[in-house]
Amino acid sequence: MPRSFLPENIDTYVNGLVAAETEAQRRLRDETRKLPAAGMQIAPDQGAFLTLIVAAIGAKNAIEIGTFTGYSAIAIARALPVNGKLVCCDVSEEWTSIARRYWKEAGLEKRIELKLAPALETLEGFIGKGKEGAFDFAFIDADKTGYDAYYEACLKLLRPGGVIAIDNVLWSGAVIDEKTNDADTVALRALNIKISNDARVDAALLTIGDGVMLVRKK
Repeated sequence: MPRSFLPENIDTYVNGLVAAETEAQRRLRDETRKLPAAGMQIAPDQGAFLTLIVAAIGAKNAIEIGTFTGYSAIAIARALPVNGKLVCCDVSEEWTSIARRYWKEAGLEKRIELKLAPALETLEGFIGKGKEGAFDFAFIDADKTGYDAYYEACLKLLRPGGVIAIDNVLWSGAVIDEKTNDADTVALRALNIKISNDARVDAALLTIGDGVMLVRKK
């Protein structure tokens, strides 16, 4: 399961109250839990948070960077209008084949477009096609060393007032451990500082899961 800073009993209580979780999401979460890479899956409370944010800002077009088995994509897509679109960026045919099954089961396959290619390639392709300002929401949850580039590309693609949610920004507390300087930790630490000083956005660092940086483009 995802990293959490909550005591286990509180974490269980919080996730047990997520009434918004659909049957498809529950079954997908159960299947994903059995996989070796299960720790990459977001928890139900984070899924509910994504659904709420997407609905609250009235998003119609969204981007997800890092899809894994598709739980977060369901959380986002189900909050979009019937003519809305979520573009999912991932490079794994294996993991996203699971996602496709559950997107269909959830009746959301027409709202989700999967791009199996390096995410930055997809994002830069949108920018090259003049789609700056065409998206309302972005969720970043992929390779940590790529986060800064994804953040910059998403800022270009989002409209003013659009929102970016960036996952794992606390990295089990490693971001405040001066003795931890692997590439992922250094990248996350630098991005957190960059966003806190970024005049282009309003931001809040939330202690959901392993930390979520919520950013609103001015």
